[in-house]
Amino acid sequence: MLPTPCHVIGDAHLGVAPKNAEQSLLAFLRALPGRTRSLVIMGDLFDFWFAWHHVMPRAGYRVLAAIADLHDAGIEVLWIGGNHDCWGGDLLMAETGATYTLKPWRDHIGSWSTLLQHGDGLRTVEDVKYRRLRSVLRNRLAIRAFGLLHPDFATRVALASSDTSRHRRAGDEGRGLLRVATDALVQPNGPDLVIHGHSHVPTLARAGRGWYANAGAWYLDQQFLRIDDERIVRCVWSESGEGDVLDVGDRTG
Repeated sequence: MLPTPCHVIGDAHLGVAPKNAEQSLLAFLRALPGRTRSLVIMGDLFDFWFAWHHVMPRAGYRVLAAIADLHDAGIEVLWIGGNHDCWGGDLLMAETGATYTLKPWRDHIGSWSTLLQHGDGLRTVEDVKYRRLRSVLRNRLAIRAFGLLHPDFATRVALASSDTSRHRRAGDEGRGLLRVATDALVQPNGPDLVIHGHSHVPTLARAGRGWYANAGAWYLDQQFLRIDDERIVRCVWSESGEGDVLDVGDRTG
């Protein structure tokens, strides 16, 4: 269970994100103490991440330090691995104190029964080819072989191969993941709230018996979600530290 208030961000793609997007993310994280009790990262914080034995990718190292500071300040951090930062969760947990998982997370955020998944590979028909590729990319032997490459060369290869999935929003404008979420939300024992990342489409919508939310891509919109016991709010970052409210979803609404 995660305590509320809980803040949610996703898809920052550090390493290729504009400098101002990374700076605003740092400002957002540094403003959280005193405003929140937990933070959820919905995947793809990095455009590429890999845990070698003796080196770390330098992209976003200040953000990692800010996440570690949040943990040290008593704020719980949950990191849902995405398709760009799925290699090296043990190191991320060791360095930041965050809880990292590639599996669906089903538990409570405050009073909300919640399902969290990054979103890659969830669409039944559209993601068939990707699911095959993912099974190769996450194979232990493939990961071990990739780890033998020089980090500079390996990073260039990874960044080049991920170019198409980073520079656009989902072609279906997020409708596919909304359908996936709705299927979960109509189940008799389903969650009250489903949150995805991946599509880069900021969303807060009534679906089934509950709510579907997506914080969108930080590097495009600087948006985030704030979850309280009785409502969920979609906000855009502002220098005030509070964020400007765009949408509100009430548990009883």
